Amino acid sequence: MGMTMTQKILAAHAGLESVTAGQLIEADLDLVLGNDITSPVAIHEIEKMNVDGVFHKDKIALVMDHFVPNKDIKSAEHCKCVREFACKNNITNYFDVGQMGIEHALLPEKGLTVAGDVVIGADSHTCTYGALGAFSTGVGSTDMAAGMATGKAWFKVPAAMKVTITGKPHKYISGKDVILHLIGRIGVDGALYKSLEFSGDGIQELTMDDRFTIANMAIEAGAKNGIFPVDRLAQDYLKAHSKRPYKIYEADADAEYEQEIKIDLTTLKSTVAFPHLPENTKTIDEAGDIKIDQVVIGSCTNGRLDDLRCAAEILKGKKTADGVRVIIIPATQQIYLDAMEEGLLKIFIEAGAVVSTPTCGPCLGGYMGILAEGERCVSTTNRNFVGRMGHTASEIYLASPAVAAASAITGRLSGPDEC
Repeated sequence: MGMTMTQKILAAHAGLESVTAGQLIEADLDLVLGNDITSPVAIHEIEKMNVDGVFHKDKIALVMDHFVPNKDIKSAEHCKCVREFACKNNITNYFDVGQMGIEHALLPEKGLTVAGDVVIGADSHTCTYGALGAFSTGVGSTDMAAGMATGKAWFKVPAAMKVTITGKPHKYISGKDVILHLIGRIGVDGALYKSLEFSGDGIQELTMDDRFTIANMAIEAGAKNGIFPVDRLAQDYLKAHSKRPYKIYEADADAEYEQEIKIDLTTLKSTVAFPHLPENTKTIDEAGDIKIDQVVIGSCTNGRLDDLRCAAEILKGKKTADGVRVIIIPATQQIYLDAMEEGLLKIFIEAGAVVSTPTCGPCLGGYMGILAEGERCVSTTNRNFVGRMGHTASEIYLASPAVAAASAITGRLSGPDEC
């Protein structure tokens, strides 16, 4: 029996000719990632180990992005802990205020993740790098500590689900609509500990930013990872952003998949995940009259340049609705700079929005957009659990940048054709 993309990458990094679903392996790591919330725990664990520093100073990335710039004393102490560890171990890829960005947008931009890599991160959305043909997955802080010390991690080889994408999407249909549609079909545990392997001629209609969004939210279907084939577009991205060599793996013709899901892009409509799970999806024409209080456009899911361009196209020359707070967060300093040079920030500010420095803040209910009791937010983030963005009696509606921007104008949950 042949192997999937994920299984081939894991076999190569475990020094094995082949692996099968369910097999336990130990694999070499190309990158270990942590942020200002998860890294301190890992650092305290590694300090208990009988090890002399880290396995490789160039293969660890520490990104201060969740509560940065520091929102309070505790977050400042966390960053101080990580900063001192990075200095002590001469960590090459330490990113703090002025150089930081939201980790899962920053690392591909900096060329730290490439096709064929095995990457672990103490953040559940580490699966983002599957857009580049890497195996990447989230782990706990203890596993991060072991990875930093040894350069290895153990895995149970995941079984796979094949997602075949065909057709061409209509205007304003993006990767966010694709992944919300998929999660709505299979549920938040529909791909539990499986590899979501994307294929089909429809992939050529998806930008790299679309693919990052889709891979990012693979975890919201319970998946161990999501992964895309490394086509010409992906190779162009890799060559533009990284000097590292990469390796392309392709699934065998007889690779085994537990299930195949087919998605025709031509049939997709703007899709929204209603409270309080990403699987609770409706198309925008099924949404009804939902008055909102806040809009957030940003995060590791939808804070990239394509996302900001889309929002700006809809907001240009218009005003945000009275009583609606609109917060826009470019995902990295480079994206912020590009958006400024293109005039996007001017459009946002003139429309009545605020533009923040890169941060995960509102996505996890940290700061920069906390919701009060009874408030509703349309957000391009990735989770809408109870209390995720503030009060337990608040509501989050996950949507694309197009829907978020349109909703900002109308003051209610709206599609881009409604404004």
